Formats: sequence, structure tokens, C-alpha cells
Amino acid sequence: MTHPATAPAPKRAAIMQPTFLPWCGYFALMASVDLFVFLDDVQFDKRSWQQRNRIKTPNGIVWLTVPVLTKGLRGQTIAEARIQPDAKFPDVMWRTIEMSFAKAPFANRYLPELNNIMTGHTGQICDLNIAIITWMAQEFGITTPTVRASATPVSARKADRLVALCRAHGVQKYLSPPGSRAYLKDSDAFVEAGLSLAYFDYTHPEHAQLHGPFEPFMSALDLLVNEGPRAGDILRAGIAP
Repeated sequence: MTHPATAPAPKRAAIMQPTFLPWCGYFALMASVDLFVFLDDVQFDKRSWQQRNRIKTPNGIVWLTVPVLTKGLRGQTIAEARIQPDAKFPDVMWRTIEMSFAKAPFANRYLPELNNIMTGHTGQICDLNIAIITWMAQEFGITTPTVRASATPVSARKADRLVALCRAHGVQKYLSPPGSRAYLKDSDAFVEAGLSLAYFDYTHPEHAQLHGPFEPFMSALDLLVNEGPRAGDILRAGIAP
């Protein structure tokens, strides 16, 4: 007796800009989908999460900012933006990272590799961000395949662009970060395309941390160097069932 083949589960994707040293929710979203698309072909936004993030230091919360060339380059995309070659990057930033996490239980396990990535990617900010995200995702035990939007060019904008990217990769379900709700709620693009749209629900889990009371929404590097092999399970604990 033969049985009908089981239909594959609908493919679910998330689409996010490649940001610098992202927070836990970024990786939790990545862990919740079957495909993660780096939206690298949209305009670079100066002094955004694309080039900076926060860490907790002995002197409080500090912004880490990657210096990027922007003068006369207003229309450049994230993929085109380049790190300033004369800004002593990453040496100055690295001293802050090392000082802040030197006493973390797993600093010696993770910081050398992060330093290797940063010193090896001083050209385009997008390449640096994706290299860091890919490495951190691996350490969190996340195996979700990734692609760059620039490898699948589409001409549409906003919601229509997301739909076009989903269609190009055979995606039936789109999982959106809550911050996109404002402009997606007024669009019928997903309904008209027959695609499912849901919003990611995440509660930041508390974890071991240096330098005083717990502060959420720091770079996920904080979680990694303080919790080590447990970090992936802690990160996933904030995902709504």
C-alpha cells in the first residue's frame, strides 16, 4: 500500500538589514525562519544600527560606531558603503570592547575570533556586519540559510519589495519584525500575493552580565561572552510559543 507524499511545510522567511553587532532579538528572528535575507540593497542610513550598537561598560552604556564614508555619497546602498580607511578601525573600538568584556567568563573563547573578523573586514561595512552576524549565529547554534537581497535584485519598494523577494525564493510565509508594522498594515501586497504575514513576538531574556544591574537590548555579544554555550538556549527562551 502506498501513501501520498507529505507536502513540505510552507517556507517562512525574514528580511532584515545587516546591522552591526545585533541584539538578541535579531538572532531570535533568524532562528525562527527557514530563510534569512540580508536587505543590503537599500539606502545606507548614517548613524543607524547599520553602523553602530551598544555595549555595557564599567562606565555605563557606550555606543560602538563603525566610521563610514558618507560625504558626497548620499544615495549609496548598504552594500556599497565603505569603512573610513584612515579612522584607526577597529583598533580604537577594540580597546573599548576588550576593557568591557575582559572579565566575562567566556571572553577568551569568543573575543579573539571577533577581533579576527573585525581586522579582516575593513573595506565594506556590509561585509563586516554579515561576517559578524554569520559567526555569532553559528555560536548561538542557528543554522538558518542566508542570502543577500542584492543577489536577487527587485525594483519594487517597501512592502512590494518584500513580497518580490519572498516570491523569488519560494517563500509562502513572511515573519516581520514589529517595527515594520506601521507601513505594512496599510499595504495589501501580501494579501494580493497570497502570502502569509505574521509579526515576530520576542521578550528579551535576562542573562548574566557585568557592570551592575541587568540592562536589556545591548549587543548580543554581551550574552555570548557571559553565558557561553548556554547563550543559544537563553536567546531562544524569549521567542513566543
